[in-house]
Amino acid sequence: DAMRTARASLIARPLRAKASIMGASASRSSPATRAFLDGAKIPGVSDGCKGAPIPEGLKGLPIVADESVMSQKAHGTSEHAVMKNLRYGSDRELADRICNFNRHYAEHAGYAWSTNWISEVKDKGEVTYYDSVTGAPLFIAPRGRTWAEFEKESRAHGWPSFRDAEMVQENVRCLRDGECVSTTGTHLGHNLPDRNGNRYCINLVSVAGNPEPER
Repeated sequence: DAMRTARASLIARPLRAKASIMGASASRSSPATRAFLDGAKIPGVSDGCKGAPIPEGLKGLPIVADESVMSQKAHGTSEHAVMKNLRYGSDRELADRICNFNRHYAEHAGYAWSTNWISEVKDKGEVTYYDSVTGAPLFIAPRGRTWAEFEKESRAHGWPSFRDAEMVQENVRCLRDGECVSTTGTHLGHNLPDRNGNRYCINLVSVAGNPEPER
């Protein structure tokens, strides 16, 4: 009974945090919240994945950052909650949870195809994907391939999948364990290299921002 009560308490915590996510005071996240995100089933997200470890001394991409980029800030690992004007009909509460209070979990595989993403970007040429917290450009795609090739690869894996040529190097970093983040602390996804090079497997809700955020 005690374990059942503790489990119920864990599940309730992020729901009670919804007011903060949706624009109330952005206080520093508690250790309990971090423990929940690191070690429990989170409603609305998948179990996530592990990126490929980056060897010491690697030259070229990805650009490696140390753990300090994901240090605790005013709102989880960021200074602000995700913006109000997210693109593609993205769920703001889900976006905030994944971007700012998470190091491992992901939106469900295929989530991007349940939004307006495809209808808004298909055959529109190079599309810029902005940080859902800050509005900084993170990826520009498709670049060096066709829309069909970009969409096919992304669909095969379940998440938008970007390549080195599509990454905005000034604003994107990877940690040694393969976690892909923004330079300001937004969790983006993971780097999962294959025979064609680095493949940045990214949550749509993390790159659904606008260049001019509404708070």
